[in-house]
Amino acid sequence: MSTPNKETKPLYEVRNSPVHGNGVFAARKIPAGKRIIEYTGERVDWDETCRRTEAKGGPINHTFFFTLNNGLLIDGGAQGNDARFINHSCEPNCEAVEEDDRVFIHALRPIDKGEELNYNYGLIYEARHTKKVKEAFRCLCGAPSCTGVMLAPKKKQKKKSK
Repeated sequence: MSTPNKETKPLYEVRNSPVHGNGVFAARKIPAGKRIIEYTGERVDWDETCRRTEAKGGPINHTFFFTLNNGLLIDGGAQGNDARFINHSCEPNCEAVEEDDRVFIHALRPIDKGEELNYNYGLIYEARHTKKVKEAFRCLCGAPSCTGVMLAPKKKQKKKSK
């Protein structure tokens, strides 16, 4: 009987997260730069994303949608994989990299066995970031530099001169 080598052991496992719901954790040490998993799911347009969110009773802040540069979205909740359980962090150990309309999660630094995988969602929310919106998108990562929200900062509007 052969012993599985390091490369055949899974890189990650899904289990309950202290941050939020399910999380994805390193099952073994992961080196910096390593491609860990592809974010998969059904490809949908914005209108379909809104329809699905409304059909589930919303809110749009708790979904498995990942926006692609081509304008489509990946619905990780439909035919998706474990990547949809990777939680947000303001001090991430991973990053999402888009290549040819596909999204891959890569390690930003060495990740120890048992460490939760995370990336900065940088969610774009066009409407005003009110207290209610910030609460809906509240961050629970606990990082020292936590911004308190999973939203990307709004771009500063240039003041019009009179």
